[in-house]
Amino acid sequence: MWLHGGRMTALNIPEQCGVMLLPDCTLFPHGGLPLHIFEPRYRRMLEDAIEGDCLFAVGRLLAEPDGIEGFESCVAPVGTIGLVRASREMEDGTSNLLLHGVMRVRFLEWLGGKDYPFVRIEPLITVFMPEGGEGAAMKTLRGAIEDAVQDLPEAVQQGVFALLDRAEEPGLMTDIVSQQFVNDPDLRQQLLEMPSAGARIPLICEYLRKAREGA
Repeated sequence: MWLHGGRMTALNIPEQCGVMLLPDCTLFPHGGLPLHIFEPRYRRMLEDAIEGDCLFAVGRLLAEPDGIEGFESCVAPVGTIGLVRASREMEDGTSNLLLHGVMRVRFLEWLGGKDYPFVRIEPLITVFMPEGGEGAAMKTLRGAIEDAVQDLPEAVQQGVFALLDRAEEPGLMTDIVSQQFVNDPDLRQQLLEMPSAGARIPLICEYLRKAREGA
């Protein structure tokens, strides 16, 4: 088991977990993803998660897999394990829930024995290289966000800045910005797979610049 620590809580990340596979969908750590669970296989996955640790992962589906053997080539190699924050079962057996992203994980081996996608995972830890440049990098990213939202209503801007104020290190800031502001599914997946927070920042800034210019 791996320990994922935070200021308020600590979670034991399992070595294996269920995975919800969604096309063009990427969840970042610290982000929220509302889900409507209606497929029978994912209803069973949710039941197992709630009876256990309330954790399952989200992975980006690139093509329809042909059995377990096809998952490796049809699913992006990195996803996010998330915690079920709230779940409401409807009268028809479907459920509405909010999944809170916890940590990037690499999908190592797709396993059988379940009615739903099930995989062995390892955590993908965010790093910042070179050391010592974190403050300048965060200032650069914040400046790009300030430019991107300057024409929005004051209340919206203040809400954005409040989100950024929560970020105490570059990895968290890049994840908050990526979750909220990056809409391109390929870039989102690329950012998710990058372990270096420093390397993410130029990509995000360039995306925001082009979006503002209407490119």
